[in-house]
Formats: sequence, structure tokens, C-alpha cells
Amino acid sequence: MKNESISISNPDKGKLNSTEKFSVALIAIGLLILVLSSLNVKLNNNVYLPISLISLLVGMVIFARQKYLNDLPGIKNNGVWFNSLSSRGIIGWTVGIILTSFYIIIYWFPSLLGLGENGNANTGLVALFDPLSLALNGKVASQWFVYGTLYTLCITGLGYKFILKYRHNRYQIIRTIVVIISQFFLAYLIPEIMEGLNSDQAYFAKDVKNMWPLNYYFFDSWHIDNMKNGGTMGMIYLVWGIVLFLFVTPIITYFVGKRWYCSFVCGCGGLAETAGDSFRHLSSKKVSAWKFERYSIHAILVFVFIMTGAVLYNYFTNTSTIFGLDTYTWLRQPYGFLIGAAFSGVIGVGFYPLLGSRVWCRFGCPLAAYMGIFQRFKSKFRITTNGGQCISCGNCSNSCEMGIDVRAYAQKGENIVRASCVGCGICSAVCPRGVLKLENAEEENRINSNPIAIGNNSIK
Repeated sequence: MKNESISISNPDKGKLNSTEKFSVALIAIGLLILVLSSLNVKLNNNVYLPISLISLLVGMVIFARQKYLNDLPGIKNNGVWFNSLSSRGIIGWTVGIILTSFYIIIYWFPSLLGLGENGNANTGLVALFDPLSLALNGKVASQWFVYGTLYTLCITGLGYKFILKYRHNRYQIIRTIVVIISQFFLAYLIPEIMEGLNSDQAYFAKDVKNMWPLNYYFFDSWHIDNMKNGGTMGMIYLVWGIVLFLFVTPIITYFVGKRWYCSFVCGCGGLAETAGDSFRHLSSKKVSAWKFERYSIHAILVFVFIMTGAVLYNYFTNTSTIFGLDTYTWLRQPYGFLIGAAFSGVIGVGFYPLLGSRVWCRFGCPLAAYMGIFQRFKSKFRITTNGGQCISCGNCSNSCEMGIDVRAYAQKGENIVRASCVGCGICSAVCPRGVLKLENAEEENRINSNPIAIGNNSIK
């Protein structure tokens, strides 16, 4: 008998056509300008900045149109576990190292990007963005303005790609449009303009949609004082921030789950959904990962409560210590470094190609943990399943960026009610049988209501 073997090859392997090559060339031009600026090559910033940003955006749009509009609508996971970028290959590790290095420089070594310190003028990459920063807020750029601009550009360009990829699903189209608008206006344009109009006020957050406990410095003494001394607008910020946390967030989460923020408004979630879409399948579905997730995210939430309580105690007692320990040294500074910077920034985005696109949202975000408690125990949101129609293809679990084994629920016909679920709806979008559906139901009937059981004699 002749020996035969079966080989598995990449079903998505192919060469770029001329249009795709042109779009890649445009992206390369935009990146080249950014790299040359970082190396302090003298450029006319008024000319080369718009060339760079426009080249990047147009290149992403052309590539997305060429890749998806020439094919039938519908989700295809072709090649995701063969592609070096999306399967922890050499390209994936390289991109991860580059992203991680960029975040380390942004947070702790901004002078390497050309940030002018001690009154010195900006140089390099930061100086390239000076004209745009001056136009929006009347100030020269900072490393955070550079980051915010590139961040918004990525969500916009790759968000358009996301819309074309999921164009068969109305929910995904609407959700992504809202994400792009939220990032462009709420997180970028409006805060920059408001800072320019109120340059003497320090309470204007760079992201007006942030709230405590995500905005962990909201109750710091300097922030409270600036809001109290900021006149009517400052008091509006103070009152709105408290109302948002105590009332608005729980009420909205009760009716629609945490998806209203995590999948429609949040900038971290917006980047994860757009730029991180190619890595969503890398989120671990192991039970051990789920256990670690529950411990880590709730431990951080508890730490934020303790830290905020200590900070408020210091504020009202006009002290800087509690139980003989300096609050800033033992609580505020470690949290800002380990959680606010290293976890949410460096690991949260830099590890996209290694651990998936929602590392921060899943394991660290205190706001996600806060809303998740309501979603799990006091909410109408659920994902219903029809076990009788499930063919166990695994598309749903493979596409869940929060590491939920959706297929396990679907096979048993159980509704999915998990604190970690961000309601992105991708599991439903990629299901070929229409097994999964995002719903809001009566609270008492949302968990395992009328599951479909498959037995030896019948389906019930």
C-alpha cells in the first residue's frame, strides 16, 4: 500500500496586486517621514506632517477597499494561524517589540522623540507635530499630542477597514462608526480645543469621556482643587464626574451591559477592536487564564478603592500620610507606574501580537471590573445561544478577544452572562448558523433560560 501524507498550508498566501502595492507604498512613505523625523532629519514640518498623515490614512483606506470589496461579504478566518504577524511568528514578535519600545519611550524617555525639556524647543518627531498642535490648542506639541494624533489616525483608518470586513453585520458597522466618532471628537479634538480655550486650567482631562476609577487621579487633591477653583466649568467637571460614576454608569450598564462603554466609547477598546482585530484570536481561552483574570482585575479595582480612600482622607484632613505611611510613595506612585503606565500602556498595547488585543481590558481595567460586577449580577444584558443549531465550528471562541469559550456555552444551549464580556458581538457576527444573539432581557430570566438540550431521543 502506498504511503500518503496530508499537508496543511496557508490558504491565504498570495501576492499583492498593483493597487495593494501602491497602498503599501503610501503607508511606507508616511512611516518613513515619521522615522526620519525621529532621527532628527531636517524637514519642513508644515509640509511633511500633512504628507505623512494623509499618506498613512489614504494608504490604509485603499488597502482595505482592495482587500475586502473585491470579495463577498462575510467573515473568513483564512490564514490567521499561518500568518507570521497573527500567529506569534517572527513578524508578530517584531511588531510587539517595536510597539513595546515605543510605549517605553513615550512614558519614560520622551526626550528621545525630541520633546523639549527645561524650556528647550522641540526637535525630531515631536517637533514634526508642532504645527498641528499650535493650530488646535495654541501650544507646541508634547509626546502625548503625538501619541494621541497617531492613535486617532489608527482607529480611523483601521476602523474603516473593520467596517468593510464586517460589512455584512449592521451592529458592527454602527458600533465602529460610533467608536471612530468618540475617539475623534471626545478623546482628541474637543479636549485639545478646550485646553486651548482654557489654557490656565489644569482640570481638563485629555480624554473627556474618562471617569473614575479609570481616571484614577480624579480625586487627587490637585485635581479637586483645580476643579473647585475653575469656576462654573470646573464645578461641572467635578459634579459630572461623581454623577457619572455613582449613577450614570450603573444605570446604563443595568440596561445594556458594559458594552455601551467598552465597545462603543472607550479609546482603549476602540484601538483593540480596530488595530487589534488581527490578534483577537490570540486571547487565551484556558480556565487558568480565566481564573487569573478574575483575581487580577478585581485586585486592581480594590487597590484603586483603597488608594482613592487614602487620598480623600489626606485631602480632608490636610495630611500626606495614613497609618504613618506616605500616601504618594506607597500608593499613588506605584499605581501610576505599574498600572497606569506599564500595564495599561506598555503591556496593554505592546503585547497585542502576543497575548491578544484586550490584555488591559481583560486583566487590568478597573472600570471594566466595576461595570462587570453589575453586568454579571444586576443587568439585563445577555448573549443567547441556540444549541440545537451549533455545529461546533469554533469561530465564536476563536474570535472572542476576552478569552471566553463561547462554543462551550453554545453547545449546551446556555445563555452567556459573563462579567468580562464587552458585548462586541463578533462571536455572533462570525457564527455561520445564527446561534448567538445579543439581547437585553428581564433580569431574572437571562441566565440559562429555556436552554436547548440535545438528548438521545429528541431535542428539547
